[in-house]
Amino acid sequence: MRISRTTLVTLCLLLIGAGPALALDGRGSAAPLPEDSPFASVREALREGVREYNAGDKTGAVRALEFAAGQGHTLALWKLGSMYAAGDGVKHDDLRAFEYFSRIVDSNHDTFPGSGEASVVSAAFVALGRYFLEGIPVTYVRANSARAYEMFHYAASFFGDANAQYAIARLHLDGKGVPEDSRTAARWFNLAAEKGHYPAQAVLGHMLVNGIGVPRQRSQGLMWLTLARDAADPGGEAWIHNLYDEAVTEASETERRSALANLEDFLRRRR
Repeated sequence: MRISRTTLVTLCLLLIGAGPALALDGRGSAAPLPEDSPFASVREALREGVREYNAGDKTGAVRALEFAAGQGHTLALWKLGSMYAAGDGVKHDDLRAFEYFSRIVDSNHDTFPGSGEASVVSAAFVALGRYFLEGIPVTYVRANSARAYEMFHYAASFFGDANAQYAIARLHLDGKGVPEDSRTAARWFNLAAEKGHYPAQAVLGHMLVNGIGVPRQRSQGLMWLTLARDAADPGGEAWIHNLYDEAVTEASETERRSALANLEDFLRRRR
């Protein structure tokens, strides 16, 4: 499983400077430090870990982050899990990543949407869902589509997580672990697309252009595909560009103009 460096850094910048709760142990109360602690506080350890990471010293970053994670700090647990999931400065180890993410979920089941830690907790649910979807070879983590769905559904419905909404939509579209249901998939894709999730925009657009599980709406579908095309990496996400090229080639001039009007209206609503 791959988690982008941009996501890691963004979460760190957002949360390391957040309110007092995030300076503590991830549960809202101060955790006593060992007498021989190399850091004055958990917050200091987290700051040091982020500084070392951004400076390219991944070994130093892991040392500081492990100290903060040992005190239960949610962001430190997330960052370590993400590093092991991506093999970022450490040996790739999905089981260790899974266990870091599991500690976040186990310790933050009562986190509310909009709270300082909500985005990290929600992301941990999504990460676990992806692991349960495929399992981790030669470990105790077996593929379990039903468990994956539970993880995705909680993050999607309780936190409104766009990545989780997209994951649920894919399960329904492919009939993996749940009954195949294109209409239900389209509803979940739409929720994620409205939040700017461009892979969801691409798939939803393709469904609307071709009338897959939903009434055909070519101009609306082309609008979503245009948004997705503009956000996607031409090299790494060629499938999105291919869907757009196919749709725009087959669209009439009237449909293209209508798609542009829909796009302008969508962008206006989001300002």
